[in-house]
Amino acid sequence: MIKDFIDDVIIENILDKARNPSKEQVLEIIAKAKILKGLTPEEVAVLLQTEDDELIAQIWQAAHEIKEAIYGNRLVLFAPLYVANLCANNCLYCGFRSDNKDLNRVALTMDQINKEVKVLEREGHKRLLMLCGEHPTRSSLDYFMEAIETAYSVKTEHGGEIRRINVELAPLEIDDFKRLKKTGIGTYLLFQETYHHETYKKMHPSGPKKDYSYRLTAMHRAQEGGIDDVGMGALFGLYDYKFEVLGLLLHALQLEKDCGVGPHTISIPRLEPAFNAPAAIKPPHPVSDHDFKKLVAIIRMAVPYTGMILTTRETAAMRAEVFALGVSQISAGSRTNPGGYQEDSSDAFRAAQFNLGDTRTLDEVILDITEKGHIPSFCTACYRLGRTGKDFMDLAKPGLIQKFCQSNALFSFKEYLQDYGSAATRKAGNMLITRMLENKFKPKMKKSIMNKLQKIEDGKRDVYI
Repeated sequence: MIKDFIDDVIIENILDKARNPSKEQVLEIIAKAKILKGLTPEEVAVLLQTEDDELIAQIWQAAHEIKEAIYGNRLVLFAPLYVANLCANNCLYCGFRSDNKDLNRVALTMDQINKEVKVLEREGHKRLLMLCGEHPTRSSLDYFMEAIETAYSVKTEHGGEIRRINVELAPLEIDDFKRLKKTGIGTYLLFQETYHHETYKKMHPSGPKKDYSYRLTAMHRAQEGGIDDVGMGALFGLYDYKFEVLGLLLHALQLEKDCGVGPHTISIPRLEPAFNAPAAIKPPHPVSDHDFKKLVAIIRMAVPYTGMILTTRETAAMRAEVFALGVSQISAGSRTNPGGYQEDSSDAFRAAQFNLGDTRTLDEVILDITEKGHIPSFCTACYRLGRTGKDFMDLAKPGLIQKFCQSNALFSFKEYLQDYGSAATRKAGNMLITRMLENKFKPKMKKSIMNKLQKIEDGKRDVYI
């Protein structure tokens, strides 16, 4: 049985020993990171303790180079779908907290979920992250599994469908993870929120989530239950960001040691205001924009092949700045209240988990990132062809996954442009695809891709390799 493997004292000692690093130390670690083999906790601590602006600029540049080398200019897009905000936990940073008596409590019916998914499909979404509060009866595992099956069943015009659902759900036992796996999910996500034990205790005064160790070891149980792609994260602002970054890294290393593969993704949310949530309104350890960019870059250097997820908590301007520092997946056109895609209510915050920083539509986000040179991707091929877990990493680490990802990104983007893109987005997107074909692919591959792009123009859908 896996026990609590995070030792606060060890993390504090690692950070303490790394104080006031020399320029030579920092440059040596930056050079090592560029080899794409990852970094040790001690090396990460040195980068975290670096305060020299010139060296931090070099950290940002190294992260950008690593991101380009592994992920290229792709950004994978998804939408969160909240199906219920009923919750037995009293997390002080969350609008869903059980003590928030003013929250409009909702558990969507299957018909309502069907309608939500139709809205998302008609905007062009193919990937969802499904979430709900933790409630033993009104948002149970059985309810959530039925919600997943409902979402997968929804079909709309233009071949509209959800091809992959990832889930963020409370910790489960191994047998329940096996049941969840049978619904056809992709990645199982769960955030420790904070790795600092005393802060965790303070932020979770009541409810099942009080159990730090049970939450920490959920990824191990998920893997044992057959879910080989898992995603972790910390909620930055609850405790010192340097401590949290090391906590994430130690968690990732432990998972790799025990299960043979580390996390598929790491999420990097910052605390944002939430209705009647005191810790969100006044974060205990606020993270500045400068430090946020720094931590994103350092995580990319530490775990180069792990996807990094950035949500619409951040503003459009901040999102644009950190895309180049390591982010590979983003949400767009998000709502954090159940039923929010059907209704644009000014009172929506009274049912939401937190406030949004980026409120643009999916098409507005796609146009913006396209004009900045990023390829929006809705690709789900790896999940559907079994390129997951260790098999995915075995392709990613020697750089072979690029063979699939760049091409599949173009195919799924072309589908979006044909079926859902505005005139401006279609123009910008087709220009970017043309530039990519000219500059990124060898003649034989270029010809093959062009043939498939033509098939998409002729009406074929769900094209991938």
